[in-house]
Amino acid sequence: MKNVAIVGGTGYGAVELIRLLQLHKEMQVTKIISQSQAKEQLAMVYPHLASIITNKLEVLDIEALEREIDILFLAAPAGVAKDILPSFQKTSVQCVDLSGDFRLSAQEYIEWYGKEPAAQELLEEAVFGLSEVFTEKIKRAKIISNPGCFPTAALLPLIPLVKADIIETSGIRIDGKTGISGAGRGLSEKTHFSATNENIKPYKIGEHQHIPEIERYASLFAEDPFNVTFTTHLIPMTRGLMCTIYAPLKKRENTVSVLGYLQEYYQDKPFVRILPEGNFPTTKGVAGSNYCDIGAYVDERTKSIVITGVIDNLVKGAAGQAIQNVNIMNGWDETAGLEFIPVYP
Repeated sequence: MKNVAIVGGTGYGAVELIRLLQLHKEMQVTKIISQSQAKEQLAMVYPHLASIITNKLEVLDIEALEREIDILFLAAPAGVAKDILPSFQKTSVQCVDLSGDFRLSAQEYIEWYGKEPAAQELLEEAVFGLSEVFTEKIKRAKIISNPGCFPTAALLPLIPLVKADIIETSGIRIDGKTGISGAGRGLSEKTHFSATNENIKPYKIGEHQHIPEIERYASLFAEDPFNVTFTTHLIPMTRGLMCTIYAPLKKRENTVSVLGYLQEYYQDKPFVRILPEGNFPTTKGVAGSNYCDIGAYVDERTKSIVITGVIDNLVKGAAGQAIQNVNIMNGWDETAGLEFIPVYP
């Protein structure tokens, strides 16, 4: 049994990690770190954990973590992990960062996050943890940069089609929608009940930090630079995330042939489900699970494709994929601790 510590222990991502790891046979959570609420019982912050999780929140003690843990999940806001991870670089501790500190180049990080970037050697060592795509690299990694929620839902549908060279690498539009939990636990006017109930609103148009992440990793499979127009919307529900992608086709295809490319690419991947022709995914269909559901339609009249990827933003978009990556890193069954049916209705 490997000992796990979670930094940023009172955020939604951390609490989801705790929920999922409770069922894992190879990992146990021994330390939950929260600088702002240290010494409190986690169950006092989240009463639904009463009598289940008895851990007290702890201050960050690097030396104790180096001695006592095997796996470190960093579920803190951007800018935290890049300062903590150097202390673990020469240790045997496996590290998974759920923020964006290691997803981009140094210059891109400065431009899109407005913060000082991580050291270049760490950026080069970290492996982008899109589990189904970079599996072989993840197996050899010690530092994982967990993908963002929107990039997960966009890249999983896009990459097989880019790799097959059937869509253009420009003129692609992505319509993204996420539930309120995607904005985190912090309070703001944007996430206030009065502002979100019975309301849908776009945000961060042209400046969302997931734009360069989608372009960067899709470009690895494209012959030309990959560009997207990406618009995100906040929708009045707690969980769930959907990316609907509109892409011009390079050559004549139909819905059946496109679904064939996707089915072949993900045939051995247990958490990606390609829906049959005429079916499209819903957020309810993946709620509380680590699945990504994908549906596609080819509009032969306009020579374009509409493809939709749906995930639970807190599971496949964060904690679930982080655990999936640790499973791969350690040679465990990829589905360990993640084998549960979506919550429906």
